[in-house]
Amino acid sequence: MIRRSIIVVSLLLAAACMLWAAKDSVQEMEAKADAAPLGDRPPLYIDAAEQQLSNAIESYKAGKPDAGHAAVDDILRLTGKARDTAMQSGKRLKNTEISMRKIADRLRDLQRTLNYDDQPPVKAAADRLETMRNDLLTYMFSKGKQ
Repeated sequence: MIRRSIIVVSLLLAAACMLWAAKDSVQEMEAKADAAPLGDRPPLYIDAAEQQLSNAIESYKAGKPDAGHAAVDDILRLTGKARDTAMQSGKRLKNTEISMRKIADRLRDLQRTLNYDDQPPVKAAADRLETMRNDLLTYMFSKGKQ
């Protein structure tokens, strides 16, 4: 019984280590997106932004607001790249817009959990992301009318 428990725990630890090792850093994800063809870039930038959002949440939970602010700035930069490449290529517009809305919602959820002093940068980022999302929507629905 004990031996079986040890084996199960060992296998779970090995699986967790493999998942952790397989996860690329945000910088590596961004580099892959930069090297990808234009039409394939938006979801890659969104994936990097979502990973950075997870990093921001963890930073704030760990009591590191400076690291959280830097991660939020990266989220804006990455989602801006996703928006720009989607508009340039004309591909993945809808999926990019939906993902940007979800990230903005998660930023607002994060804002509600923070200390009062840490909330303004996150609120500003959520508002900026909403503006970028609206730019994308405007582009999507006026594309045929130009």
